[in-house]
Amino acid sequence: MTAHRLSIENIERSARTINPVFLHSPQYNCESLSAELGCALTLKVETPNPIRSFKGRGADFFMQENVAALAGRDLVCATAGNFGQAMAYVCRAHKRSLIIYCATNANPLKVDRMRSMGAEVRQMGDNFDAAKENAKKFCAETGAYFVEDGRDIAISEGAGSIAVELMQQRTFDAVLVPLGNGALIGGISRYIKHVAPDVQIIGVSSATADAMEASWRSGTVIERTSANTIADGIAVRTPVPEALNDMKGHVDDVLLVSEDALKRAMKLVFDKAGLITEPAGIAGVSAILEHAHLKKMRLATILCGSNITPTQVNDWLVDKV
Repeated sequence: MTAHRLSIENIERSARTINPVFLHSPQYNCESLSAELGCALTLKVETPNPIRSFKGRGADFFMQENVAALAGRDLVCATAGNFGQAMAYVCRAHKRSLIIYCATNANPLKVDRMRSMGAEVRQMGDNFDAAKENAKKFCAETGAYFVEDGRDIAISEGAGSIAVELMQQRTFDAVLVPLGNGALIGGISRYIKHVAPDVQIIGVSSATADAMEASWRSGTVIERTSANTIADGIAVRTPVPEALNDMKGHVDDVLLVSEDALKRAMKLVFDKAGLITEPAGIAGVSAILEHAHLKKMRLATILCGSNITPTQVNDWLVDKV
């Protein structure tokens, strides 16, 4: 078997060395939510940190691992919003400039926060993949380094620190992982399958942005012409080949969820757990609503983002009279 590119040693080290503001996130069984869903569900809540998402773990470890090698080079990334915030946060801490490409219709809350942390934000293209192509073109022309979530190893290893913490309090037999570009599930599945091969790793994608699910099932990159979903954080049209390879032999299944299930899950978690989440961050709970076989299992899921606008809060979480 070919050696996995993600290092167990590095994942364990990341869980010790990442900026503490991102580590040791709450992990517990929310009894009222479990009762409503009809299953035992452990929540790993990755939202109470400065950027309201798990992305800070991978961005911080990436910078630790590469700060010397990338000295003197401009840094560039593309984002739907949360990864850009993470990179802006760590670049500010390291006094490094950063150029972020995102879509013209990107979440305005996320765009404002990236700029507030000192990054230059360039909105180009009508979706994430178009923004990413513009970023890559700029890097090819200028020699800047393109930091790619899902491709750069340290980002996935940093995300794997979540698995280290999950396994310190194991109360589950399967983990439901929101599946976008694959950095999160790559790191989590690599570590958990190493220490507990019996734990199932189940990715969850939007049914209207299913490129990663289709690619994982086929074993080859499958692009889609669109990725139209409210879950911008998992709206992947063109998968990262390295991330797909990281999933091989480590991910047991990938499930799809509807837009309605994403909305219902956000409202349910708000009502029963008192937590605000964004659509991508709630994908695991959405899967329980739509896939009945999951209710027979002891489950865990990562609530991995909570960056939604006041308008979205009103539309998705507030009871209408």
